[in-house]
Amino acid sequence: MGRKLLLEHINVPGINTFDVYRSKGGYAAVEKALKTLSPEDVVEEVKKSGLRGRGGAGFPTGMKWSFLAKPEGVARYLVCNADESEPGTFKDRYLMTYIPHLLIEGMIVASYALGAKTSYIYVRGEMMPQIRILEKAIAEAKNAGFLGKNILGTGYDLELYVQPGGGAYICGEETALLESLEGKRGNPRIKPPFPAIAGLYGCPTVVNNVESIAAVVPIINDGGDEYAKIGIGRSTGTKLISASGNLKKPGVYEIELGVPVEEFLYSDDYCGGIANGKRLKAVVAGGSSVPILPANLILKTLNNEARLMSYESLSDGGFVSGTMMGSGGFIAYDEDACIVRNTWNFARFYHHESCGQCSPCREGTGWMEKVLHRLEYGHGKMSDMDLLVDVSKKIEGNTICPLGDAAAWPVASAIRHFRDEFEWHVSNPSAAVAGNYGLAHYADPLPKPEPVS
Repeated sequence: MGRKLLLEHINVPGINTFDVYRSKGGYAAVEKALKTLSPEDVVEEVKKSGLRGRGGAGFPTGMKWSFLAKPEGVARYLVCNADESEPGTFKDRYLMTYIPHLLIEGMIVASYALGAKTSYIYVRGEMMPQIRILEKAIAEAKNAGFLGKNILGTGYDLELYVQPGGGAYICGEETALLESLEGKRGNPRIKPPFPAIAGLYGCPTVVNNVESIAAVVPIINDGGDEYAKIGIGRSTGTKLISASGNLKKPGVYEIELGVPVEEFLYSDDYCGGIANGKRLKAVVAGGSSVPILPANLILKTLNNEARLMSYESLSDGGFVSGTMMGSGGFIAYDEDACIVRNTWNFARFYHHESCGQCSPCREGTGWMEKVLHRLEYGHGKMSDMDLLVDVSKKIEGNTICPLGDAAAWPVASAIRHFRDEFEWHVSNPSAAVAGNYGLAHYADPLPKPEPVS
């Protein structure tokens, strides 16, 4: 197994308490940053590390920080996006539950780097246990002098608050989150202006994912250059993967970016293979919003190269034969899984979670859910597949926020790679309601690519 940066001490008894976390080197990054580095130095270390946003978009974190406007006399804010609502993703909840002080420490260092005197952790409303855990951890850190006025005698002040959300998936989008944090309905804002210019209460704001902020701690402790040595290419450092589905060992794993997908799936160090001796049929690699791939395309690229757990390798081939790292919600399906039913289930979720602000998303997600429902329950038509692709194209790229894309991509990719299974549902309605299409050719070896002349 590779190096652990975030979960190194996760199994230490009492690591969720301040004293135990401190005994394992906790809050050393705060001491180092506040006492020996300027805010600009911290930003520079994060830039050197190559850290990319771990919430799904994968945008370079240091670059995002450098965009923050700094007008004189205007407050700046750091907001942690802990509204983890992507189906298949549960890594942030895991971090907040078992090692909350890692997030608190990251928040202090990042707030210092950005010049924020007030910061917020916006937590998904259903996660009440995690909200209580974070509130306790913040109180412990404050009692120890790591939050509040004049932290460690450095003259830096920071107040940190936990804010529960209302349980809406749309509030994972950063501007909808800010609207909700201000007490309004969580509708995404039109951009520009971007949050770095006019975010929370109209002030410059940075919104980062839980894992992105936690990763700042090892970056400051070890240095950005050392962090950048881990991983492969522009996919530096480690990544938390939420592994679920038909696996022998589902759970949260910290991997060095660049691990082969095949090793992650079948090695006893990670998922241990497919449960119950079944064969792999398909994988959703980055949470429900990324394209689904059949077994042969998730294990190898079209060029017959081993597919790696990295931003670049997973996207190799574009949406024709690739997918995305996303939030790291890795869902594996065995030969008994029904792709049509799974796609309908995703579409039902996105229809329910659409805020309704944009017509293509509001109407299109409903249409996709209805058409997929009739396919799954034996009332489909052969023309439905083209209809679904057409509707997905009408949604994609035509909405204020990425929820429309997130709803369109799973449907389009499922039809692209599993069209024969959709057609089987139409021609065999009774069998489709009672059974499953099976593995078919989805795990067959890929044909060798044609040589380029």
